[in-house]
Amino acid sequence: MDPQLTYTVFAGERQLAAGDLPTILRRTKRHVDRGGEPVLIFEDRTGRQVEFDFAGSLDEVLSREAPDKPRGGPGRPKLGVVSREVTLLPRQWEWLEQQPNGISAALRRIVDEARKTNPERERARTAIDAANRFMTAMAGNRAGFEEATRALYAGDHARVRSLTRRWPADIRKHLARWLGPG
Repeated sequence: MDPQLTYTVFAGERQLAAGDLPTILRRTKRHVDRGGEPVLIFEDRTGRQVEFDFAGSLDEVLSREAPDKPRGGPGRPKLGVVSREVTLLPRQWEWLEQQPNGISAALRRIVDEARKTNPERERARTAIDAANRFMTAMAGNRAGFEEATRALYAGDHARVRSLTRRWPADIRKHLARWLGPG
């Protein structure tokens, strides 16, 4: 895990903890050890759910989930390279094979150029996707969810706020982080 990342933990509808990894692990471990209700943990930037192993002592949990823990497996760990499968048409593979420095370098250049083209639009899209992930996990069965999702993707954040006003306060507050001021 990236040490720069922050997380938010929910126990039911209530926000249990928020902050960096050691902070949320400590608080969540205490909650789990007391037999508290199940938790959902979200990575704040992407809204993705993440899981941690809370078995053992707090020191064991912290050491197991340490952000600077060495990574095993293939790839170039010092560069943070991640190997994944890409599906392209034959003509696209042919073009990539003709690029200097290889296919991977060409793909990295294309991605980097696309990210630089309109970073604000990219940030906005990332925020909408994160809000949607969070809303789906925490409020997918709540009144107004589907309409709120449509409003979210339409960029109508005032309507999202209106449609979610009866949702639990902690869920609304966390959702607001991606909606911006309003």
